[in-house]
Amino acid sequence: MSMETAGATGSDLPQPQSLLSLAGGIRAAMQRNPSKIALQDSNGTRSYRQLVERFDRITYGFINDLALGMHDRAAILAGNSIEYIEVTVGAAQAGVALAKINPLLSNGEVISICDDAGARVLFVDSENAERVRDCRFASVERIVSIGPELENWIAGSNPDKSPPQVPGENVFIIPYTSGTTGEPKGVMISHRARLLLLYAMAVEYGCYSPDDRFLAIAPLCHGAGITFALAPLYFGGFTRIMERFDPEAVLKACSDERISGVFMVPTHFHGIFDLEERLLARYRNHSLQTIISNAAPLPQATKERIVEYFGEGLLHECYGSTEAGIVTNLRPEDQLKKQNCVGVPFISTLVKIADEQGNECAVDEVGELFSQSPFLFEGYLNNAGETASAFRDGWVTVGDLARRDSEGYIYIADRKKDMIISGGVNIYPREIENVLNGCPGITEAGVIGVPDDRWGERLKAYIVAEPGERFESEKVIDYCSARLARFKVPREFETIDKLPRNTTGKLLKQALRDRAI
Repeated sequence: MSMETAGATGSDLPQPQSLLSLAGGIRAAMQRNPSKIALQDSNGTRSYRQLVERFDRITYGFINDLALGMHDRAAILAGNSIEYIEVTVGAAQAGVALAKINPLLSNGEVISICDDAGARVLFVDSENAERVRDCRFASVERIVSIGPELENWIAGSNPDKSPPQVPGENVFIIPYTSGTTGEPKGVMISHRARLLLLYAMAVEYGCYSPDDRFLAIAPLCHGAGITFALAPLYFGGFTRIMERFDPEAVLKACSDERISGVFMVPTHFHGIFDLEERLLARYRNHSLQTIISNAAPLPQATKERIVEYFGEGLLHECYGSTEAGIVTNLRPEDQLKKQNCVGVPFISTLVKIADEQGNECAVDEVGELFSQSPFLFEGYLNNAGETASAFRDGWVTVGDLARRDSEGYIYIADRKKDMIISGGVNIYPREIENVLNGCPGITEAGVIGVPDDRWGERLKAYIVAEPGERFESEKVIDYCSARLARFKVPREFETIDKLPRNTTGKLLKQALRDRAI
């Protein structure tokens, strides 16, 4: 029987965008196994049936009660929780783009982001509800507190019809960049870009099947944090949400709860390896099959410790950005062979390293890294100038400098804005930091350029010494001189208790520059 004789018309057929939906993927997983536990946090669990019922009610709360829909925007200011996931999926299904705000930001920054996003509704957890009452928003018409208020709102919502079809090119979420070098920018990520990234992650990392159990540690307010937490749900797996990072609790979960995958940033690994040896020994047995690291470079010594402790064949180190998604990945078999490397281009991703004129760089020549993939963002909200700077003929850059070796592996040299020019020579701090991080007696190091009347800039290194170690600059200079060209060896040092980093572990170079003034 033909489609015509069955009474179907073109308009009756499912549109492609309706098949590429976060809520639709989770709904399909629910039909496979409604009673399966999908989510867990310290306050309880959600089965797939419960999860779908609740985000459906949230969707219709947006549509019927809040009168929000396609192309409207809301915001969320909250820590990690099951409800954070539910609000995210419910908003997406309603066609409402959700701006994600880091709870560590000040009230002024929260107001600025909400107003920039044009968020008409703000969801806030109990820890932040009191402080937002004093905020004077230009756009926010209503604040919904996560807790009894949210529960009453959900209970009173009635999913009285089929959810709207949201085009894949519509904005899904708007994470705001960390603003380490300026004002935070709203990164518009489409439904299609994020969902295609989930499929690529499932292929590359092998830890997103219905049988997998993933531990979500990173803040859900970050683009990577929410993506790694949602991926297991889309494919019918299980996500265990940790409200805050506790190194012993992470190891205990991996040991006792059959966790098969985890995403961590370098500061998480440092916290784990700072534990007492008796605790590390207690939790050495685990069920992990995949460990993914991102957000900041892993020092080689830390990589070696990860492989030694957790075992070979587990660690992936990926490089990417909120704007471009995952760009490269260094797979487990290359971790100890390719030092200070971020791997090869990710699935469905093209990488170009170009000079100032836009020409492809030669092997091992440093240039600006551009990528092209289905995962790219849609531009910066309300910022056409920055958007134009990020896109070049369909390629995206966030200002990172890199080189490619003769085998096609990529190495990040540094941020373009962090490059030091001393005596007319380009110097990349990350190369020096990699050497310093391997020096005996040093836990970690950060290198910046400070003004110099003769050279333009000179090198200054901030050093975190290992506990009980006395820092001796002469020994460090000798160590570096054996491994670096003379003009790359710092002569000025300052010891510091810890390096300034944001919540994802990125080193805040501007804070070091401010300290040096």
